[in-house]
Amino acid sequence: MIGVGDFKANECNGVSRRSFLKTAAAVPFAMGAGLPSLLEVQAAQERARAKSVILLWLWGGPSHIDTFDPKPDAPMDYRGPFGTIKTKIPGVHFTEMLPRLAQRNDKFSLIRSMVTTDGGHPGAGTIGVTGFKESPTVHPNFGSIIAKHRGNEGTLPPFFYLGRGIPRDLPRRIEGYGGGTLGKAYDPFLVSCSQHGEVNIPTLKMLDGITPNRIQNRKKLLDQLDAAHRTLDGAHIEDWEKTHQAAYGLLTDPKAKDAFDLTREKEKTREAYGQTAFGQSCLLARRLAQVGVPYIQVNWSEYVETFTPNGDWGWDTHIYNFELLQDRHCPILDRAFSALLDDLYDRGMMEDTLVVAMGEFGRTPKISKRAAREHHQHCYFSIWAGAGVQPGRTIGESDARAEHPVTEPISPLMAGTTIAELCGVGAQQRAEMKVLDGGRVIHELL
Repeated sequence: MIGVGDFKANECNGVSRRSFLKTAAAVPFAMGAGLPSLLEVQAAQERARAKSVILLWLWGGPSHIDTFDPKPDAPMDYRGPFGTIKTKIPGVHFTEMLPRLAQRNDKFSLIRSMVTTDGGHPGAGTIGVTGFKESPTVHPNFGSIIAKHRGNEGTLPPFFYLGRGIPRDLPRRIEGYGGGTLGKAYDPFLVSCSQHGEVNIPTLKMLDGITPNRIQNRKKLLDQLDAAHRTLDGAHIEDWEKTHQAAYGLLTDPKAKDAFDLTREKEKTREAYGQTAFGQSCLLARRLAQVGVPYIQVNWSEYVETFTPNGDWGWDTHIYNFELLQDRHCPILDRAFSALLDDLYDRGMMEDTLVVAMGEFGRTPKISKRAAREHHQHCYFSIWAGAGVQPGRTIGESDARAEHPVTEPISPLMAGTTIAELCGVGAQQRAEMKVLDGGRVIHELL
């Protein structure tokens, strides 16, 4: 089921200028601004290993010592209550909270030496998805870079945010969620997915009465749009028709509609991902990658540090760290991530789909006075799979208490550069776009 919200007109008995601009912002992929030529796109595709990227963005900062970098020999006030288990790779252990992923770490590579430079959610969040601090320049999201490089190759937008990933409960929104210096035309297209697989497109504000179920034919739709168009003569918006054709296509094109319809999946497949918003969003990400969407960011939650009645809480576990990891966070991640890996491998998609999982930072290895863990930007993890990444590797090492790397630190800028390179955005293209300056590829992954 797809929900598109409403589009309230508030002047001239039709569409307001402000409402139209909101619609235009919701479908920036139709605007065509700055798109590369067809030959450039084809050349990039030939060079690229990754046709699609799925970034699992673990908002809030997962505890690395309680998940993928346990320290069983550390003092009790560091190592916590969880035991460790063996993985498929000899000598590599995870905590007991991740049994499925422990049996699949021969399918992905783990970095244990990630470091960032900001200890707050908005700042670290921007660095995590752009590689740079927020000011004085807001750099583009990695997804926006890929979107600009690939251009609009079909009905669907090139960059999706799944799971309402712009947090509601932070003092301010992160600056690096979208196009930055590349412009709002490359902001992500927002989509949410419920635990039951119901898909909603909150940013696609259509005209009153125009929904997937009520559109009878193209002529009727265009007649309504033409009538609304006459109310906007003074707006000087040249791309009115293009924008609404794209919106119409998103709702009525069979390929686009099928991508959003999770009911087309076998019940066994849907169940494998788990009946959670994150799990069903991972399934939707696979479907979008399957139809060629270049970049899909799956966000853990829209609430980073607030406990909500329905249990929708990010990884910012200043309290109840161990309870949440044991009862909710780790089981959900373990199930959904494992199902995504299995699904991609079974469908032969891993060769050209890059999967990355990480948050904005880790958590303090030393347990706090609140019997939990605080922000820790000095050491955390990321996970990589597919599209040329060599599986089964453990890259980087932290010290005996997981406080700092003892090997070369890996930065978000390096992560973004590696994603770009695997997508065919080479050094020359990055220089021309003026993005990811100073970044280098994480060669150990390749």
